[in-house]
Amino acid sequence: MPDESAGGIKVVLTSPRVAPGLLTRATWQALESADEIGAAGGPDRPDVQAVIGSGLAVTHVEGGVGEHWTWLSSAAEAGRDVAWLVGDDGEPGLLRVVAEQVARDPRPTYGVEIQHGSYDVPGARLIDLVRVMDRIRRDCPWTQQETHESLAKYLLEETYETLEALDTGDRGHLREELGDLLLQVALNSRIAEEDPDDGFTIDDVAGGIVEKLIRRHPHVFGTVDATDVAAVEANWEAIKATEKQRSSVLEGIPLALPALALADKVLARAAKVLPPDLPPAGRTDLDRIGHQLLTLARESRTLGIDPEQALRLAIHQLTGEIRAAEKNT
Repeated sequence: MPDESAGGIKVVLTSPRVAPGLLTRATWQALESADEIGAAGGPDRPDVQAVIGSGLAVTHVEGGVGEHWTWLSSAAEAGRDVAWLVGDDGEPGLLRVVAEQVARDPRPTYGVEIQHGSYDVPGARLIDLVRVMDRIRRDCPWTQQETHESLAKYLLEETYETLEALDTGDRGHLREELGDLLLQVALNSRIAEEDPDDGFTIDDVAGGIVEKLIRRHPHVFGTVDATDVAAVEANWEAIKATEKQRSSVLEGIPLALPALALADKVLARAAKVLPPDLPPAGRTDLDRIGHQLLTLARESRTLGIDPEQALRLAIHQLTGEIRAAEKNT
């Protein structure tokens, strides 16, 4: 049992992904009631500045983990209540010492409490990604030389590797590849910041897609009724057509798509202006095969199947058969 005449230590953990000073009420009360507040790293830390700005004094404690713990424990043993503001790195060394001291026998005469001053919200680790990418762009020689054009091949590769992870059904692999794909978005956005004439940031990228999602989902964020998938798709296409003001249904289709995926896209647009029958097959074998593939792509659309994914699945099954046969030879 802690000695009631002794003081106490409150170690305050905060999230570096939350605005400094945005603390829980209980944490502010703990800071206000403390006889002294300590922190490492100097007075320029944003969280320290926020506490000082509220009218509280913060003592800068020099040295390493040993000196920090000595400062805390000495004050507590002298009957004072002290609080410690943990830095952005989480100060694992100090927390380890705290855990060891609390677990030792005999127990300290003073109380020790870990207090969470703020918590991450969903998506908070994306802030870490932005910070890390900013530093890498500044300090890494390889990353400094990269451009949108030089990164294009990596964006394509990561896209295909993500599709491969989907094919295998390996959730861990998929998570990793989605991260690699996200890295390409983050790095391209960071590079775009440097354009003096037409720059944009990752916040602009995220803001743009948020606005688009809200605008194209009036059945979610507005008053439009859409009771089934068909109604949702109709609303989406109508809003998209108003936004784009395109002169042809073919505008906006990336011609660099793989042929089967390109056929699926063109067929979807063709249905808006052409009769359902396909043109007659050509006379050459090349024309005949191409027409047959186009017919399969149309059948896939009718059945609601992604033809590219269907072909990838068939290839995946074939590679499995090949490997099985190789093991038996």
